[in-house]
Amino acid sequence: MAERLRLLTIAGSDSGGGAGIQADLKTFAAHGAYGMSAVTAITAQDTRGVHAAYELPPALVAAQIDAVFGDLGVDGVKIGMLASAPIVEAVAERLAAYGAGRAARAGQAGPPVVLDPVMVAKSGDPLLADDAVEALVERLLPLATVVTPNLPEARRMTGLAGDGEPEREAMARALATAGARGGGPGPAVLLKGGHAPGDEVVDLLFDGERLHRYAAPRIATRSDHGTGCTLSSALAARLASGAPLAEAVRGGIQYLREALEAAFPLGRGRGPVDHLYRLFPLDPS
Repeated sequence: MAERLRLLTIAGSDSGGGAGIQADLKTFAAHGAYGMSAVTAITAQDTRGVHAAYELPPALVAAQIDAVFGDLGVDGVKIGMLASAPIVEAVAERLAAYGAGRAARAGQAGPPVVLDPVMVAKSGDPLLADDAVEALVERLLPLATVVTPNLPEARRMTGLAGDGEPEREAMARALATAGARGGGPGPAVLLKGGHAPGDEVVDLLFDGERLHRYAAPRIATRSDHGTGCTLSSALAARLASGAPLAEAVRGGIQYLREALEAAFPLGRGRGPVDHLYRLFPLDPS
């Protein structure tokens, strides 16, 4: 492993800088890591929504992954917006070729893969085609070290309903089972609780054997654009550093909460969190 962690994000570009590739790279930097990227789509996006989007050719996405793995090396991977089934297929094929995530060769430790199944932007704009959901479950879940859906994404991937903790636990277990291809346990599942009702946010982690519960008061803010990207990137950084899964999740959640609390107003919609609050604390004056 290089002296500085090398982290690759495979995701879409957010021109507003609050989510996607931009949020991932800021989060990597906040964790002292060297960030690299394979862009899957370009969006014209701000705090109010996604105004236009262009998917990159799958071959170009694959070429970016090859360039990074082939020269710089990769200690951890975060996957975000993939847009289409052909892009999902291209990403799965290249990660498997490099032994990433749960495709690591016997006796070797491949870089962990955190899959954030981005389907809808904070504004409600769709970011993943319907046929890509099945491809994501079939091809990428079996490769992922951990998958980090929110409640609507978990419903869409499992076909299950409900928002109570028992229903969310059932979804997490169903996703782990769906990702158990070729025998053995499936990926760990961090089902985020931000979309569930209540004054408390409860995130549930199913590690393949037991359920971990992370509860904290909900933070009242309109600067919450990119929270899913930020949390999954923080988790990827911690896993790549060798932190145990439950500890990495706890640390990632705490980093996100502090970034939410430090956020300052930007734009006229859902503003971004402050990814670099540790480096540049806001002057109270």
